[in-house]
Amino acid sequence: MKTFVLIISFLVIITSCAQKREPLLGETTFQKNLNLEFRDATKSPLTATDRKTFKALDFFKFDSNYVVTATFLKVKNATPFAMKTTTKRTPMYVTYGIASFNLNGKSHQLKLYQNISLSSKEAYKDYLFLPFLDKTNGKESYIAGRYIECSIPEGDKIIIDFNTAYNPYCAYNHKYSCPIVPSENYLDTEIKAGVKAYKKH
Repeated sequence: MKTFVLIISFLVIITSCAQKREPLLGETTFQKNLNLEFRDATKSPLTATDRKTFKALDFFKFDSNYVVTATFLKVKNATPFAMKTTTKRTPMYVTYGIASFNLNGKSHQLKLYQNISLSSKEAYKDYLFLPFLDKTNGKESYIAGRYIECSIPEGDKIIIDFNTAYNPYCAYNHKYSCPIVPSENYLDTEIKAGVKAYKKH
């Protein structure tokens, strides 16, 4: 009888926990994964206080028009430079390539950068950093711009998915040191895709 009672109690606890678990919000896999990361205390950039009330980030609605195929030109013999950040930290980067594409009826160019120290690690040898500014900054999106993660392409084309644009961690917590988007990566258009400006709930 005692065993039966223990089993029933265990099932009640499991059911109760399952009912309290909120569904993972997001329209795309990228959005769901980012929301999951922000809920995780071991990964979230949110302060402990903000994480308690966090439900989901605000995103622009997914738009396939913001998935662009750009012409990629590798920069030869690029000179390493110190990337400015929100702190005194100045990591060394190199301009790896230039992406040229059409979007919203205009021609654009963006530079993609490679972190010299990070690229020495096997897991990041193909990683390219794409920070950018656009006309939504300070309105619908974070005032200091957003980032996109890319990989070194095999040929002269590269896919840039602005729907995966995310905010620097500094948008959520001032304890982080974030690269400042170079002014040369300003897009003279509105990028209504990716993560919106953070609003506490």
